[in-house]
Amino acid sequence: MDPTVTLSGPAACGTEPAPPCTLVIFGAAGDLTKRLLMPALYNLAGAGLLADGFKILGVDHNDNTDEGLRQDLTATMESFTKDASSEFHADHIDPKAWGFVRDRIGFLKGDFEDPAAYAALKGRVGGSVVFYLAVAARFFGPIVEHLGQAGLLEQQDGVFRRVVIEKPFGSDLASARALNARILAQADESQFYRIDHFLGKETVQSIMALRFANGMLEPVWRREYVDHVQITAAETIGVEERGAFYEPTGALRDMVPNHLFQLLCMVAMEAPNSFDAEAVRGEKAKLAEAVRPIEPGDAVRGQYTAGREEGLDVVGYRDEPHVSGESHTETYVALKLGIENWRWAGVPFYLRTGKRMTERLTEIAIHFKPPPFHLFRETAVTELAPNVMRLLIDPEQGSSTILNVKRPGPQMQLGSVATAFRYADFFQEKPNVGYETLLYDCMVGDATLFQRADNIEAGWAAVDPLLKAWVDAPVAFYAAGTDGPKEAEDLLARDGRRWLPLDGGSR
Repeated sequence: MDPTVTLSGPAACGTEPAPPCTLVIFGAAGDLTKRLLMPALYNLAGAGLLADGFKILGVDHNDNTDEGLRQDLTATMESFTKDASSEFHADHIDPKAWGFVRDRIGFLKGDFEDPAAYAALKGRVGGSVVFYLAVAARFFGPIVEHLGQAGLLEQQDGVFRRVVIEKPFGSDLASARALNARILAQADESQFYRIDHFLGKETVQSIMALRFANGMLEPVWRREYVDHVQITAAETIGVEERGAFYEPTGALRDMVPNHLFQLLCMVAMEAPNSFDAEAVRGEKAKLAEAVRPIEPGDAVRGQYTAGREEGLDVVGYRDEPHVSGESHTETYVALKLGIENWRWAGVPFYLRTGKRMTERLTEIAIHFKPPPFHLFRETAVTELAPNVMRLLIDPEQGSSTILNVKRPGPQMQLGSVATAFRYADFFQEKPNVGYETLLYDCMVGDATLFQRADNIEAGWAAVDPLLKAWVDAPVAFYAAGTDGPKEAEDLLARDGRRWLPLDGGSR
């Protein structure tokens, strides 16, 4: 491989390029590599964050060549310019930035469970290496074991060897513990980067800045002032062609112990002593371990039926490809959980996630306790609107806060107003897929945004009672294009609360 394109000079963002290394991608022909990893590397190259010595080696069981893989990935990148619905969409592909990535791509054919493949891999790589497991979860353990047995995880003389593992990391508490034990027998915890692309979103990362860099917020970010917190990750899409994966998985396994618990940790953890990776990850782990195991009575599972989504008729989950006509797999989950620590004791956290819902929305809503009403008893004011701060993560990025103000006029009458900001109004945004920061951080050795073994296991421990209770349990139904099943509304109604609407009516 003879790289011909270089992007020398300082990075455009003022950040130093990552040190030279080889990125070995297991599953080079897969969807994750094409849709997310290549666009992320393209963006990193365009920002000047990849060193001239950077290389990519794709490993897969299919027949291919260096040039063949380059052509395949180039065609995929070009296709994104014609598909505005893709996760990465740009008006054009910059030939210099993509050329930098393309010229560094190589290919190695090999079976993930064949020791001969790792002997061949050892002959193709030297120096620092990041091994990215863009493969089905059943290969995580075997690949790490083969890497260890081949001596490919040994670090010395400033050379690093790191492994990026995608989700799902286990399917329950027992399997997560077993996988952790299996991989940690081959290398140190510091070499494993358990990735969750939610944490690559700028607005997720900014939660720490919002909380800890603003003196007016952190003092009230606690049980004395917060009534409850709602965390939502709603999608309008169905399972599409992923029925074979989704049937044994379901919304609880797919979203809660990873994505939603990461949002929970970011919004509820204590302030770390520094932004050192272990300081941050230590606080996240403490928070996750303080979550009480969720009882079945504090949870709702739902499944979408036929309905209308964005003006079109759509089928129900049981009529999707590769789905059983009698499936009890949940496509929607609503949970009430409690955190047993001094900051949050007594404050309920409500989490919900689902497919085929009214609107695509990921947000965290902090509902503050109401002020005393006595002052307004002799006025025309009949009620005080609750103060709610919404941290908007996707698709809109920013925040909004509901406040009470006096209406113009001679009498004391209140009106509810929203003060808001959008990131796009203040900062220039470029198309990205959320993996850019995560890939860069892995190459520079910053594990802040990656999950540690104890954090992973704490998340599974919290949902383990539900996984056991929901085996063959019935589901509540909701029509596609709605906010979810009635039982989810009842979950909050019994506490005198209600979900915020998904249709943007109060944003």
